[in-house]
Amino acid sequence: MNLSNVLFSFRTTLILLAILAMGAGYATFIENDFGTSTARVLVYNNLWYEAVLVLTTINLTGIIFKFKMWKNKPRFIFHTSFVIILIGAGITRYAGYEGIMQIPEGKTVNQMSSLEPYLQIDINDSFYKEYQVELAASTLRKGMDANDKSGIIELISEKLNKFNYSMKYNEKDLNIKYVDYTVSKKGKAEMGILTVEVTFNGETQSVRLPGKRAQVGVPRELVFGDTKIKLEYGSKVVDIPFSIRLNDFQLDRYPGSMSPSSYASEVTVIKQDGETYDYRIFMNRTMHEGNFLFFQSSYFPDETGTVLSVNNDPGKWPTYLGYFLLTLGLIMNFFDKKSRFWKLTKFVSSRNLASIAIVCTFLFSTNSLFAAEEPANSTNINESAQATQILDYLNKFKDESKATAQDFAKLVTQSSGGRMKPLSSLDMEIIQKLSGKSTLFGMNSDQLVLGMLTRPDIWSDLKVIKIKTPKLKKFLGVDENEKYIAFSEVFKDGKYLLSGEAEAALQVKPMDRGTYEKDIIQLDERLNIIYSVFNGTLFNVYPKVQDGSEKDNNKWYNPLDAMQNFKGANQTAVESMTRGFINSVVDNNWTEADKYLSMITMYQQKAGSAVIPSETKIKNEIFFNKLDIFFKVTLAYLALGFIMLIVAFVVVFNPKIQPKKTTTVFFAILAVLFAVHTFGMGFRWFISGHAPWSDTYESLLYISWSAVFAGVIFFRKSLLALSAAVIVAAIFMFTAHLTGIDPQITNLVPVLKSYWLTIHVSILTASYGFFGLGAILGFMTLVMFIFRKNRPHVDETIKTIVAINEIALIIGLAAVTIGNFLGGVWANESWGRYWGWDPKETWAYVSIVVYAIVVHLRFVKPLSSPFAFATASLLAFSSILMTYFGVNFYLSGMHSYATGDPVPIPMWVYYVITLVIVTIALAYRNRNIKETL
Repeated sequence: MNLSNVLFSFRTTLILLAILAMGAGYATFIENDFGTSTARVLVYNNLWYEAVLVLTTINLTGIIFKFKMWKNKPRFIFHTSFVIILIGAGITRYAGYEGIMQIPEGKTVNQMSSLEPYLQIDINDSFYKEYQVELAASTLRKGMDANDKSGIIELISEKLNKFNYSMKYNEKDLNIKYVDYTVSKKGKAEMGILTVEVTFNGETQSVRLPGKRAQVGVPRELVFGDTKIKLEYGSKVVDIPFSIRLNDFQLDRYPGSMSPSSYASEVTVIKQDGETYDYRIFMNRTMHEGNFLFFQSSYFPDETGTVLSVNNDPGKWPTYLGYFLLTLGLIMNFFDKKSRFWKLTKFVSSRNLASIAIVCTFLFSTNSLFAAEEPANSTNINESAQATQILDYLNKFKDESKATAQDFAKLVTQSSGGRMKPLSSLDMEIIQKLSGKSTLFGMNSDQLVLGMLTRPDIWSDLKVIKIKTPKLKKFLGVDENEKYIAFSEVFKDGKYLLSGEAEAALQVKPMDRGTYEKDIIQLDERLNIIYSVFNGTLFNVYPKVQDGSEKDNNKWYNPLDAMQNFKGANQTAVESMTRGFINSVVDNNWTEADKYLSMITMYQQKAGSAVIPSETKIKNEIFFNKLDIFFKVTLAYLALGFIMLIVAFVVVFNPKIQPKKTTTVFFAILAVLFAVHTFGMGFRWFISGHAPWSDTYESLLYISWSAVFAGVIFFRKSLLALSAAVIVAAIFMFTAHLTGIDPQITNLVPVLKSYWLTIHVSILTASYGFFGLGAILGFMTLVMFIFRKNRPHVDETIKTIVAINEIALIIGLAAVTIGNFLGGVWANESWGRYWGWDPKETWAYVSIVVYAIVVHLRFVKPLSSPFAFATASLLAFSSILMTYFGVNFYLSGMHSYATGDPVPIPMWVYYVITLVIVTIALAYRNRNIKETL
């Protein structure tokens, strides 16, 4: 067997890529459970993983020469770029270093703490020796009390950690021997303790050294007669060839909150030759001095100093060159007539999938696009109350409060995070949280909140709080058919019935919580919210008049706090406006209520002029809230996708039906919905002031948008592809609205205030839509495989759908690759390093590798089939789901929302996995199609 044929084969490429993906993916779980250093020692920095990277580089270089790729410029450029990127990464890995510099205000510093850990030995202050050694968890203490060495990770770590250093001091032998390295983890906090045996001149002592990577150790001193040996494990002090003086540290917060809006360091750089210059370091503005990069990382808790991340990276420019060539090559590939993409596009354009005429008009009644209005009746009222009296109040309040509630919604409030918004937004959030609806009793959210605020005595008896589990209903003595309960039903003789149950439920780990515990916690939260509405503590509507004597960062107060904290005439005015407004509403004196609202509005505009949004912006946000665009689009996508899917499959399995107008009609409907979706995204961008893909809710909307974009722009001639695009959009939109994900608009954290965010996230997240489309098309293809027997005409449809699928994956792969590496540029320009093996970064890298394998399966003959491609495209989407959901909620890292204990995996996930496995198994029997593209 010729070694070069094996080493430079596509089969070897796929094997090496698979090893890289599996190794990196598994390392994220090691890191989550055993700490960052363990993942680095066992995988990222281990010889075996680096060897696979080197082999991959050699393999790719050999393939470039073997197939003379230089004859095709796009292909040559983007394949060569990976070689250059890997070389740049190697330079960074072996020649670069990182650290942390802490500078008190007014001080000059020329030292930093290394990121890499060292074992440092000092004898009598006259002898110094150090060893760079990073250790993995050979013993893991979960929660500081467990001690288990039986796991495979611990056993491997034990083997890799062992060291035995010998040296001489004053002609006497000194030996330091590794004993154990314990890692303690609790949530995201992590601590390491190295135990060593020190033998000097025949005498042995044991010592425990607290410390780990990126953390300065705690020195321990051992005494051997007249010899003092000081040991320390952790970061060491590193001198840099210039000094930095911190002239001023500046921290800005969002109005009325402790949340940082930005922070910056005004510094002076002092070079060795005496030359100086001033510089301002802040988020997304890194200071460059030689090969050193300084990023505004953090600050002292008392705000008297700055913390800067430092990176010396000689591999930056080779890596950047690789990024540039990668982007250039991938873009050029789309315009290369010899490329696989062009060939597939030409093949698809020559096909015109049959479709059928629309048999019924696609209509939605107005009521179907809004949450159903529930009329008030005696069943909505706690039986302990006077039902008739309350019904009369509700009916009257419903009819008469509309105008006042509309003005009430225009008041500005300040969120806990410092965002200024109309009460309309807060009202919607409150009612959605309490009931899961946007309207109740025929009233909108503004009317409902106004009623709760002014008449808590009545609304505490109304069933507005959502409850789910029968067990909890039984515990509270509520009929099992009830979907809602009243606030008063959880109290008996002044005692809170859920006190003990809620405390017990919170003690249960999230992974172990059942529906009962989760419902208790959710109900307890809803009860706290409605109680806060009753006493008005949620409504920070009163700015404090600034007299120059104190600073409160433009904090706004709720009515109770304002009455307690304001002084003199301001306190009197606030109390008068608050009591006057509430009493007027209680007395149904709507004219007086409107006057008091006008007074509160004038007070806000005068006292809060520094932070209050413009009247136009307030009106736009209220209009946006009333439109409720995304919920309506979700319903439309669900209905349209279902109809299109049925129609498409009817066509596939009935070759006699070949109308020409159906696809065009469906395309026109989808184009309208897409335009509405796009308008909604743009509108949210305008209101929030930042790109609408900066949190979970927004990114789900954006993934849905990108899936429909793929269908409308690239696959509009295929009814199956269009239906798949709509289904992907519907799934992600449905997830955004019905899984408890918070849709409220929030302020950005400082690091996200970057134009790189818009570029990086928009391209990267858009790729998820194309991959989702590929997964759905793969599933559809497998379904067609199941029923293709004795239906030869189905084979042509399968080939066309597989071609469309491959086009989608090629576009998605290009987008995720470019987006991920642009994220590296963002990271480097923001915090001075473009890759840190953070779980989110790692799984994005895994996804790139996985989809690179999928689109190259055709080069390995046994895997070059429509069945293999359809199966791979479906299964590959699991890497995207892990990147998006798994990392966010199950792994800890700078991109994640996990807080230590993972949330339970929903049951529907297991059902979907079962469905996928069964579908693949059934399709496998009919997998053989002779001709392939």
